[in-house]
Amino acid sequence: MIVDAPKLERKILPSLTTQQLDYLIEQAQCVRDKAIISLFADSGLRLRELASIELQNIDWQNRLIKVKCKGGKEGLAVFGQRTEALLKQWLSTYETNDGLWDLKAWGISIMLQRLKERTKLPCNPHTFRRTFASILAKRGVDSLHIKRLGRWASIQMVERYTQSVQFEDSLKLYSDIVK
Repeated sequence: MIVDAPKLERKILPSLTTQQLDYLIEQAQCVRDKAIISLFADSGLRLRELASIELQNIDWQNRLIKVKCKGGKEGLAVFGQRTEALLKQWLSTYETNDGLWDLKAWGISIMLQRLKERTKLPCNPHTFRRTFASILAKRGVDSLHIKRLGRWASIQMVERYTQSVQFEDSLKLYSDIVK
């Protein structure tokens, strides 16, 4: 007799709203930390990708960063105006030796953990990655474009990361289109 494995309830992992994201950036201790959080949310970068950014890999004109992705591949990460301003403000006060931060991956993790304790909001690289995907989905960006922008290997991964997008979000998007 074959017995099926029990079905596990799939928990929807948290993503942040734009207001929560703004609050986290506001509550960060210094310009560097604000830039890190803003870049995480703008780009969907993984922790190792963000920690290993080198200054020469930033294309300021197009707001792109060449990053080392999972599996040793190279990819491009996007960032917006707020992140650009924060990065430039950080770099105006920090003398770099090619690396963008004065932190390694574990230091970034500790900074995020402390921010989580202060704000009581989810604050880790995967939350920012889900937030990146969810915000794009709520604004009508399709899964294929989100996959490319976030450097995901498959559409299924994008769908896992955008589980927090509710029917109401999709309905609002639909209503805006069919007016």
